[in-house]
Amino acid sequence: MPGTAIDIAGGDAHKIVRVLRLASGDRIEVVDSAGSLFAAELTVDGTAVRATLLEPIDADERAESALQIDVAQAMPKGQKMDFIVEKAVELGAAALLPFHSERTIVHEAGGAKLERWRRLAKTAALQCGRRTIPAVRDPLPSFEALVAAFDRYDCVLFAWELAARVPLRERLPDLLARKERVLVVVGPEGGFTHAEAEAACARGAHPIWLGPRILRTETAALALLAVIDALVLSVPATELRTKASY
Repeated sequence: MPGTAIDIAGGDAHKIVRVLRLASGDRIEVVDSAGSLFAAELTVDGTAVRATLLEPIDADERAESALQIDVAQAMPKGQKMDFIVEKAVELGAAALLPFHSERTIVHEAGGAKLERWRRLAKTAALQCGRRTIPAVRDPLPSFEALVAAFDRYDCVLFAWELAARVPLRERLPDLLARKERVLVVVGPEGGFTHAEAEAACARGAHPIWLGPRILRTETAALALLAVIDALVLSVPATELRTKASY
């Protein structure tokens, strides 16, 4: 609440003092644990930083979508997950669920990797003005464990190169109409097996086609998030269907 003083430490303090070179009297914006946004005035003494909350700010709610979209990403090789986490957060993902599948090449995700992904999620959320920091869940040990979580969602979009070749602009508005929680599922470098696709569909997932070019695992979720934002979140479905009929 206004008048509250907050001590800022660690990486945030370093950025304020050493990177942004802010000084006492400068203003920043602070998000509290409830997601409320406040203007704040800094007091800087060497490396010690304190922010005093001022008036609340009516933030642009468009930074957070009314549609919660979680991304289930099969574990990729190398540093690709770093890129996926950072860009998925920028594109509005509410949470990331790494998982192992039959064709997953990487079978270990130690605590250091997981902590790095969570740091990247936080940094990306702050950079793009989001009011919440998306969670990066502990990796699920198998595809079966992921399928068991489908019931938590109103709609599961299963990206598969062998899905019926129906353009996203024709499928997504109807699939996502009046939905609140959506899961996007993306497979590993080698793709999903037929058995995995059948298990997903049997549990209610909707196989979707991402277009004539097979995308890399680190591209697929990001492309789909961008398309959902353009087709569903930014344009009313009724308007979209009218345009598509021309």
